[in-house]
Amino acid sequence: MTLIKSISGIRGTIGGSVNEGLTPIDTVKFASAYGTWLINQNPNKRLKVVIGRDARPSGQMVSNLVCSSLIGLGIDVVNLGLSTTPTVEIAVPMENADGGIILTASHNPKQWNALKLLNEKGEFISGAEGIALLEIAEKASFHFAEVDDLGLVTNDDSYLQKHINAVLALPLVNVDAIKNANFSVVIDAVNSTGGIFIPALLEALGVDNITKLYCEPNGQFPHNPEPLPEHLTDLAEKIKETKADVGFTVDPDVDRLAMVCEDGSMFGEEYTLVAVADYVLSHTPGSTVSNLSSTRALRDVTEQRGEKYHASAVGEVNVVNLMKTENAIIGGEGNGGVIYPESHYGRDALVGIALFLSHLAIKNCSASALRDSFPKYCISKNKIQLTPQIDVDHILNKMADNYKNEEVDTTDGVKIYIGKEWVHLRKSNTEPIIRIYSESRSIDAANQLAERFKSEIQSLI
Repeated sequence: MTLIKSISGIRGTIGGSVNEGLTPIDTVKFASAYGTWLINQNPNKRLKVVIGRDARPSGQMVSNLVCSSLIGLGIDVVNLGLSTTPTVEIAVPMENADGGIILTASHNPKQWNALKLLNEKGEFISGAEGIALLEIAEKASFHFAEVDDLGLVTNDDSYLQKHINAVLALPLVNVDAIKNANFSVVIDAVNSTGGIFIPALLEALGVDNITKLYCEPNGQFPHNPEPLPEHLTDLAEKIKETKADVGFTVDPDVDRLAMVCEDGSMFGEEYTLVAVADYVLSHTPGSTVSNLSSTRALRDVTEQRGEKYHASAVGEVNVVNLMKTENAIIGGEGNGGVIYPESHYGRDALVGIALFLSHLAIKNCSASALRDSFPKYCISKNKIQLTPQIDVDHILNKMADNYKNEEVDTTDGVKIYIGKEWVHLRKSNTEPIIRIYSESRSIDAANQLAERFKSEIQSLI
């Protein structure tokens, strides 16, 4: 059993002993800590929190525990039921709520669940806020409400339509172009809430020919739910079988988006953001942001249009913070996460699909042709196992110094740009390893670059 307590929330496997898995006791403890933290931030105010969940088998149990903990603290709850991460994010400000909790373990297998915590803007809480919350949980410094002050629960199933309406209202979502393109689309929603939300969105966009694959929201994932190429073979086969124009797949909480082309080839999860950014940049001048471990293609596409690209530390919170600082028009992560501030500051697969289909319709080309129009890069992901006694920071500083004549970014670990190639070296926060991400024009070249840096690091140990 596993229980991970972090500044962004609590994540663990269902069952086991207290403090060793995500048990009911741990769920109540952490939900109560979050509620107490909100009360401390907003003294003498009647509070409201929005919650929603993905379709995991444990979701209803965890939801009941969280709701009861919050109302026990005197906090009102708006329960969206089966929902998505971006839906909860947009619901928080729409409800004038003081926070939100998303019950999902993202791409983890079905035995996992988690509480992901939002502030009053519908954005993930900061690191400092997370630390304060963990301290409350550790001390169990909760004060529950008396009977006349208990919170109330309101069940609200209107946010499926509200989220879709918000997407349709975006100026760059071209419903007429999408409808006239007469797209044929296949969806793989891994039997989670994407099976509810994505077909409804596509229908609202005027897509009539929809083939559903694993769209029953029962939480029984038919394959590993992370949208990586090796997990998308069924989707690729169904696209070829139905002669569809494109396939979409999302993770269980619908904040990551990957596409498969009409010939069954992968569009590439790294290129989800690139394609959407290319479309947004073609209509809106401005800067872009992705994290340091994402493909260089976004930088190339941005600079080709005379705009400025910025790289953030890894993590959605870091991407969002830099997007706000630089007033970026589009940003996200190379894992298929599209963040479009015109909508909200959170990864949103629904927004990604609507903007991507608008781009594809206006371009009037195949998905594979659109993919091939972008600079081609391949990323290799590796790591070096270290002993706990090794000073990782010293090694990273030495590598940065060795390449001081190249472009070096030390925002998060060390990223070294060598021409159009790059290598990103980061130490793990949980185990004695150095992560080595490298990118080049081919996977062979990226692997060779990684091996070169692994050898150089080994020589320093």
